[in-house]
Amino acid sequence: MPLTPEDAARSAHAHRLALDSLLMTDPNPRVGCVLTDAHGRILGTGHTQPVGGPHAEVMALRDAAAHGLSVEGATAYVTLEPCSHHGRTGPCCDALIAAGIRRVVASIADPNPLVGGNGFARLRAAGVDVEVGPGAVESRELNLGFFSRMVRRTPWVRMKTAASLDGKTALPNGASQWITGDAARTDGHAWRARASAVLTGVGTLIEDDPRLDVRGIETPRQPNLVIVDSRLQTPPGARLFDIPGRQVWIYAARRDEALAAALEAKGATVTVLANTDGKVDLAAMLRDLAMREVNELHVEAGHKLNGSLMREGLVDELLVYLAPKFLGDGFGMASQPHAGGPLTALADALALDFHSVDRFGPDLRILARVQGHDSF
Repeated sequence: MPLTPEDAARSAHAHRLALDSLLMTDPNPRVGCVLTDAHGRILGTGHTQPVGGPHAEVMALRDAAAHGLSVEGATAYVTLEPCSHHGRTGPCCDALIAAGIRRVVASIADPNPLVGGNGFARLRAAGVDVEVGPGAVESRELNLGFFSRMVRRTPWVRMKTAASLDGKTALPNGASQWITGDAARTDGHAWRARASAVLTGVGTLIEDDPRLDVRGIETPRQPNLVIVDSRLQTPPGARLFDIPGRQVWIYAARRDEALAAALEAKGATVTVLANTDGKVDLAAMLRDLAMREVNELHVEAGHKLNGSLMREGLVDELLVYLAPKFLGDGFGMASQPHAGGPLTALADALALDFHSVDRFGPDLRILARVQGHDSF
């Protein structure tokens, strides 16, 4: 059956439902579902619940049942291929088949190799008409971290910085609070909230003793915390350990049993991943974080760690807040961000695409992506 304008409208509705699950589903993808009858009337809606809870399709089926509505012969609009495997919950494709759904319109195939077309195949084998395509761009964008983890086996890495218009993130004495205004800082917390984990370096911890939690906005969960700490210098009394309900993962280049034991007593997980220079192997760290089900990694670090991540080509996206100020001398966003040292040709510059530019109070927010990094 060819797709219709009605299909596009219902798929857009399902996407809006998926957006409602932005902060709660991690590490699962954000998915929405709308059920309609043969006349296009809505029977039920739903979105994926926190991990371990029902997926969008099951929530929509429950919604219809709660209103005493039959879904026999209905169409299900869903923003991601219905899952076909037993994970923390049962297969959604089986739930749709058992409910008598006649047609499924899905935005995009699930990149999870445990699904990867199997959900569509099982639906078709059961006599369900399957159409794919409406809202594919929006669904993939909403779940870019999940797609990255499934396809590249690494998280989507977003580096956040706040800078003056001349690119300075701190004064020569290290002072940086606050370059941007309240609205920009609140928006920054919203980006923290959607991340699987926040990453920082031990230098930031020692200098600022930050909590690195989500504040000022409602969130059902706190993102986990990742610390790059080659010599295990993280203070066991740091305020970051005061945040309940989140995991703290510390990556070191060597293990000192006494230091590691003190941090593990605070609930941290210490992992040693060293490169040949005696520092943390950042690429290996990202692969390890993917195995820990990290979809989006939100970096809030100092210029040295930022520079290391950029030199190794590990940053996918920059979230930059620019204040209408000139600071003159001071620290930049990243120290030596290019392999081989300072550039001698403009053609060698790291190429970015502006994904969005918005204003928050007096400040600008620029979301810029490294060219080619979202082509997986």
